[in-house]
Amino acid sequence: MQLDKLVNYHKALADPTRLRILYLLRDGPLHGQALAGKLGVTPATITHHMTLLRKTGIIREIRDKNTIYFDIDKYILKQNAEAILSEFFEQKANQETVKETAMMETEKLEQTVLKNFITTNGMIKQLPAQRKRRLIVFEYLVRDLKPGQSYTEKEINAYIQRFHEDFCTIRRELIVHQYMYRKDGIYELNPKAMWPNWRT
Repeated sequence: MQLDKLVNYHKALADPTRLRILYLLRDGPLHGQALAGKLGVTPATITHHMTLLRKTGIIREIRDKNTIYFDIDKYILKQNAEAILSEFFEQKANQETVKETAMMETEKLEQTVLKNFITTNGMIKQLPAQRKRRLIVFEYLVRDLKPGQSYTEKEINAYIQRFHEDFCTIRRELIVHQYMYRKDGIYELNPKAMWPNWRT
């Protein structure tokens, strides 16, 4: 069931008088005059509420000669009650499926990039031209740096050289992309929340 139909259905029920009408009809059909008498309202008021309830499909009319009785269509009532559960739970399931698919795709991309740009002994073959792939390589590169620990420029250069000879370019890019913070020649790893999120 479409969400807008569910919203209209629940709007129709969001009234004390209409809920009392349904409560009275649960034991069987009643005509408008009987409902008006039990609820202490005018027949015109009953007609107004019945018009709204009929639009939801949960009220049906039964004609007996010149008298119209109102009855609950229990099948439609049950169908509407179940629909809101399926609507939201199916929606949630679909969202979870999309999320899982996206996670699988990002993991596959990460594995592919590392396979293509990292040698078997852990060296960077070359920096990818595409930004997303380059960020994946940078994340791989900084994985052994410890948060909260200070490094001199000499230490950072030596660390980067374990992966690639062009330590100047990579050191600069780590600062530009906020993987690292530099002040007075001292380098620190930034929190992961500050790193560019290539997964989105």
